[in-house]
Amino acid sequence: MIGRMKMRATASVPSTVSGAHSPSPALLDRVRDELVDRAVLRPSPGDIAGVIGALDGVEGTGVEQVRVLTREFSGLGELAIPLGDPNVTDVLINGPGPVWIDRGRGVEPTDLHLPDEDACRHIAVRLAAACGVRLDDACPFADGILTDLPPGVAAAGVRVHAVLDPPAGAGACVSLRALSGSHRNLEALQDAGMFPAEGARLLRELIEQRRSFLVSGGTGAGKTTLLAALLSEVPVDERLLLVEDTPELLPDHPQAVRLRTRDEGPDGAGGIDMRMLVRQSLRMRPDRIIVGEIRGAEIAELLLAFNTGHAGSAGTLHANSVSAVPGRLLALGALAGMSAESVARQVVDGVDTVVHLHRQEGQRRLAQIGQLTGTHGSLTVEPVWGQSW
Repeated sequence: MIGRMKMRATASVPSTVSGAHSPSPALLDRVRDELVDRAVLRPSPGDIAGVIGALDGVEGTGVEQVRVLTREFSGLGELAIPLGDPNVTDVLINGPGPVWIDRGRGVEPTDLHLPDEDACRHIAVRLAAACGVRLDDACPFADGILTDLPPGVAAAGVRVHAVLDPPAGAGACVSLRALSGSHRNLEALQDAGMFPAEGARLLRELIEQRRSFLVSGGTGAGKTTLLAALLSEVPVDERLLLVEDTPELLPDHPQAVRLRTRDEGPDGAGGIDMRMLVRQSLRMRPDRIIVGEIRGAEIAELLLAFNTGHAGSAGTLHANSVSAVPGRLLALGALAGMSAESVARQVVDGVDTVVHLHRQEGQRRLAQIGQLTGTHGSLTVEPVWGQSW
């Protein structure tokens, strides 16, 4: 459990985590019980300070005491500490041992330390509960998102993925991805070095000219970050339908309607997949349909949307290079039972542009902008803009 998380000195520890500690289990239980009695479901620091002040035998309402308890009730606990660094993109638990982080230069250990498998499982289950998703022996995988974050966390949201043991090998594994709160517009991304002025101009043209596009790249290349920033450029009188497995797109836009998938219940019923959501989004008067990640048969419905009056729609696609995008699209189309000729025709007719990102020496970069072309079941990407880094 978070309260049992121990601190350990590590040579490469970031300074932001030094001096962290967990609250007393007794105090934690007393504050939790009082919050329940007051029907406070999402306590603010003010709520927690008020409860501590009303409890007998508790000295004062120190800022650090309130801060620690606020972290606990958010579900993150001490994992909120490394997320206070805006350079941290990922926080990882690999079972008992140190908590690891990625600040753009490879994975490194922190001074947070989990003593045993019970501690790992407790954290995983609690984070899943905070996201409102199920995680137990019958359902050992969980995906969710935290947006009600404690003060000091440098993110707009935190994506949570957890796997219990088994199937994880030696204790539950947890992966937290910080969804950037600072890079939510193109200006900020340009200032951070993702692309130069010419790249920014071409990206804005995608939105202004209502061109449908795909953002491609490898894991951690910044696809979701860039897509969210682009969606923030969409005029406020346009309605966006966002379709995602786990809500990661957090565009600064007043008309962003979010749909998310749902796993089947214990009886095998009630599941909602991406394909169903894309189909339903077509009936919800969208101006643009956005699929957070295209990775299955939902490509059939998305290509239909791209070709039936929803210009300016978009999605992200995992691909290691821009030249791999055509093959990936054809493979996904095959999953939907589409022929190569049908996929190529619909892609060429409906998808204008591919925006490809890569990650080099920890820096996320816009590598290439290209136009999809093709005939007779084949697809290619013709370069429009490229940058040598």
